[in-house]
Amino acid sequence: MVQQDPALALDNQICFALYALNRAVTARYRPLLAELELTYPQYLVMLVLWEHGGDGEPARVSDVGARLRLDSGTLTPLLKRLQARGLLTRQRQANDERVVRLVLTEAGWQLRTLARQVPGRLICGLDVEPQRLIALKQELRSLLVTLENSEPSA
Repeated sequence: MVQQDPALALDNQICFALYALNRAVTARYRPLLAELELTYPQYLVMLVLWEHGGDGEPARVSDVGARLRLDSGTLTPLLKRLQARGLLTRQRQANDERVVRLVLTEAGWQLRTLARQVPGRLICGLDVEPQRLIALKQELRSLLVTLENSEPSA
């Protein structure tokens, strides 16, 4: 019989707890976002664009990728699908064609109105105190900063 190693037990891995939590949260979003005809990654892109759009300057693809921590190979297909739906346009910058800017269309801005109900509906379906969710979000952000600012171990 193989001796159990607590260091390798699945339930002792923080990565698995975060992975399972991510899948569960994404599953909760799925029916709400289906009403908007958005996938969860598309919803995240739209959140960034709605957030960015308030300053009147189109978002750069590279800035959206950095904000979502996505590389261009992952982000580009998402943007193409959103453009095909008529929610945004992609425009190359005239003086530097390497820079692509994202401009929300009227339909993209109208979708924002419908999307405003998503966070509230998600939270209403959970039996968790809002203060607990706020504390969890702050703790996860703190952990993310720590991980991003630390050197990977060899």
